[in-house]
Amino acid sequence: MVSTDPSPAPSIGTASPVTDEIATFALADLAGDPGWRRPVIVERELLILTTRGHGDAELDFHLLPCRPGTLLRVRPGQVLRCAGPQFDATVVAWDPEALRGFDVDLTTTATWRQLAGEDEDAVISEVSQLAVDCRRHPDGPTARALLRHQLAVLLLRLAVAHTDRSPSRPEDETFHRFRREVEHGYPHTRRVEDYAAALGCSVRTLTRACLAVTGRSAKQVIDERVALQAGRLLAATDQPIAQIGRRLGFSEPTNFGRFFTREVGVSPGAFRAARDQPAAGRVVRPRPPAESTGANGGRFRTGTPGEPTNGGHATRPGPPAGGLGGTGRA
Repeated sequence: MVSTDPSPAPSIGTASPVTDEIATFALADLAGDPGWRRPVIVERELLILTTRGHGDAELDFHLLPCRPGTLLRVRPGQVLRCAGPQFDATVVAWDPEALRGFDVDLTTTATWRQLAGEDEDAVISEVSQLAVDCRRHPDGPTARALLRHQLAVLLLRLAVAHTDRSPSRPEDETFHRFRREVEHGYPHTRRVEDYAAALGCSVRTLTRACLAVTGRSAKQVIDERVALQAGRLLAATDQPIAQIGRRLGFSEPTNFGRFFTREVGVSPGAFRAARDQPAAGRVVRPRPPAESTGANGGRFRTGTPGEPTNGGHATRPGPPAGGLGGTGRA
């Protein structure tokens, strides 16, 4: 069985004591190094609220514009970089246990959202109060209960904006079950038949659901999730390329190389070589990545900033931005 545990790599979300269920800190505390020379792997659930300035955050190889009132939702396993940030932000980090007992659906929080009006005022107020209480009441059962309730209220407020989404279809439920199964199974198998058997449905049913929700086949969703994880590990770790391939279920480095090149458009070596280059000369501004669960997936979507893209399918990373024609990622 192929291990899914990440090997030692730069990671973020642990600037505060790891024993804290909930913590707040400044954006600068997230960086693996002061210059954000490469993306870093996120280990905790995060909300990032821009408070001053303008700039870009790079999340899972997507550039997301940030200005005062911009809110980013970052999940464990994603890669993040804010190279040379021209903006300040407050970060709220939490562990899954912090929300135990609360009916909070985290999938309703969009990856990128530009707050405005009363929504902005309310969220800023709640984040500010949470930061104050994290400093004033760092420990104790009563303090932990206070922080947990504050975090739940904040997330529920963000979820309210999406309660008017259109009713779900049978294909939506099938796809979301498939997506969860892929999140656990992608290092072990890329066969649609295996996922269909695990879910007790046919390959045709899975493919029909994926086409209805994403416009792509079930096999494409699986392969794109694998490519996303490969891109994360190539960009944020120093693991040998052959080892990354083995972790993702490829017995031969050449097979992994062909797969990655087909999915991404460049070889694993070229993708890694471009990761440290400055994000300059961009031709396009990729849009926010799709939502997902667990380690997250999502292909480049055609949504616009602020629209919830709750497909959660695998993202096919492009080449690092500025490194290969300026159309990919940094």
